[in-house]
This record gives sequence, C-alpha cells and structure tokens, in this order.
Amino acid sequence: MNVYDTANKLAKELKESPEYLEYKKIREELDRNQEVKAKMAEFEKARYEVQLESLKGEEQEKNKLEEMQKIYMELVQNDLAKRYFEIELKFNVLLADVNKIIAESVQDVLK
Repeated sequence: MNVYDTANKLAKELKESPEYLEYKKIREELDRNQEVKAKMAEFEKARYEVQLESLKGEEQEKNKLEEMQKIYMELVQNDLAKRYFEIELKFNVLLADVNKIIAESVQDVLK
C-alpha cells in the first residue's frame, strides 16, 4: 500500500469517526438557528481579529479581547452554542492528535 492510499483511507476513516459525524450534525443544527449562527459569526470574527493581532506580534487591544470574551460568555449560555464549542473541541483534538502522530513519524528528518 502506498502513502496516498493510506492517506485516502485515513480521510475516509476521519469522515466516519464519531467526532466528525457529531461535529457535522451540530454544524447543521447551528445553520438552522439564525440567531445563534449570527452570534457565532460575530464571535468568530472577534476571535480572528484577536488571533491576527497576536500573530503579528501586536499588543492586543484590551477592548477587542474583552468584546470577544463577552460574546463567548453570551454564547455559552445557549445550549446549542455550548454543545457546538464542546464538539468542535473534540474534533479539533482528534485532528491535532493525528497530525502529531504523523509529524512524530518523520521528526528525524525535520530537525
């Protein structure tokens, strides 16, 4: 079996994983709730701006960080948004674990 076949098999298994299926389902549920979806988009925009400033090495404006935290606190009061964040985290952990396994397998040549 070659690497590409293995990668395709991994991709298929990821799409069949409980984490992926649960994440896909909650995203579809979120898409049907326009109020929460809009608030989530507002949060994602604020989070992106804070992360972008951080990557640029700029000092984060306290107001932007506080605004992002305020939106997040509002969102986690909603059961759908709270479940979304929990499921998103589980899926991202799965992807990070898979990436770590792959990176560790070739670490000797990446030094």
